[in-house]
Amino acid sequence: MLDKNSPELKQQPRFGSSLFKWIEYFSSQEGEITQSMSTFILIWFGQVLSLVGSRTTSFALSIWVYQHTNSTTQFSLLILSTTLPAIIISPIAGVFVDRWSRRWIMIISDFCAGLCTLTITWLFISGNLQVWNLCLFSAISSSFSTFQTLAYSSATTLLVPKEQLGRASSMTQIRLAIAEVLSPALATALLATVQISGIVLIDLATLGFALICLLLVNFPEVETTTTNTEEIGFLSSFWQEITVGWNYLIERPGLIGLIIFISISNFLIGCDEALTTPLVLSFASVQGLGIISSIASSGMVCGSLMMIFWGGRQRQINIIFFSMFFLGLFYVLAGLRPLPILFTISDFLIFLIIPIVNGAIQVIYQKKVAPEVQGRVFAFRSAVTQGFLPLSYLIAGQLADQVFEPLMMADGLGASTIGQIIGVGHGRGIALMFVIMGTFSILFTFIAYLYPRLRLLEDELPDS
Repeated sequence: MLDKNSPELKQQPRFGSSLFKWIEYFSSQEGEITQSMSTFILIWFGQVLSLVGSRTTSFALSIWVYQHTNSTTQFSLLILSTTLPAIIISPIAGVFVDRWSRRWIMIISDFCAGLCTLTITWLFISGNLQVWNLCLFSAISSSFSTFQTLAYSSATTLLVPKEQLGRASSMTQIRLAIAEVLSPALATALLATVQISGIVLIDLATLGFALICLLLVNFPEVETTTTNTEEIGFLSSFWQEITVGWNYLIERPGLIGLIIFISISNFLIGCDEALTTPLVLSFASVQGLGIISSIASSGMVCGSLMMIFWGGRQRQINIIFFSMFFLGLFYVLAGLRPLPILFTISDFLIFLIIPIVNGAIQVIYQKKVAPEVQGRVFAFRSAVTQGFLPLSYLIAGQLADQVFEPLMMADGLGASTIGQIIGVGHGRGIALMFVIMGTFSILFTFIAYLYPRLRLLEDELPDS
């Protein structure tokens, strides 16, 4: 395995512009310029702009779908068309990420995603855009984005010094937070002025900037060994490489335990996403929902900034346990009373914790997984953990409508018991679900802490 500090991995950028010098200045640590961190920051900046552009386009198109179909089912179909392909394609993408140049995978993936966006634009301008072809090209674009995301995560390990991985992971989280905060406001404002065609042009401009950033720098790459396809055949070889991620994790039970922990966390977050809107609308107006959502999303930005400046220097697993405990506590507070101020504070703190947990998890995997197999390991982790999100979307709504909402009506079975604490009526069944989710999160955190392979993960498993 190559050392991150060896001469083979110290790639020099091909340009010396004032922008790069500015980035170098702000990426220095303790008076010493970190060249690889400078390269990472430049790529990160391009990815931030590109992600804001693509999320703005996606949000605008989702509004278009709902306005032209007035169907919640078709609206949900568009969401699933961008979620499911990423889960299915991840194991395959991981093999290619470990086989090929990660830099060129990012470049090709961004370019192909741009072609999908151009196709959707052409269909819209020509009047031929329909929900089915929008879902089709969104699914294709999401598949390319999966390649890009895995390549970006794997390259970060080699681009950034080990002591800076916490900050780099937090910067990746804040990239998502910035897009979540800005894209809804930009989409609604631009729809009224430049409409969808103008939004897409802005999206393509941001994508072009991200591609330029990738073309101007060199990535450190790792030499990997692959199975001899002449002896066992291409399909057998490819299948063996797909299973490398699973086999690698099986040999390290602490990392498997962490995947289970992430999956439970994702399930709770998915339930939060599915249930927040109906819960808030049970005690606040549509305008109030918008304000609460914006404040909550800003929590992701604050949490990411905390990790950037703090750097996560302590034991990452302790950060995860500590954060998951408080995540459960804030879920309980969110459902305790139908008060906008209480829910706003609780949801803000929930969103503040999410990037801290995600950042700590990413640092552990980047440190403990060998760089030459990170694409496949990260792909397996992504397929498993992200699979819990659509599951939570499907289960949460059904449980709310069929079980918990009737339970907490004035004449429901829970009105005389738990209803005396959290209240009864419309929305209080969903509130009870938040309380249960929070309690479960706290209990599961204690159970996970008792598992020694997970608790001692950073001590027992050496850095790669």
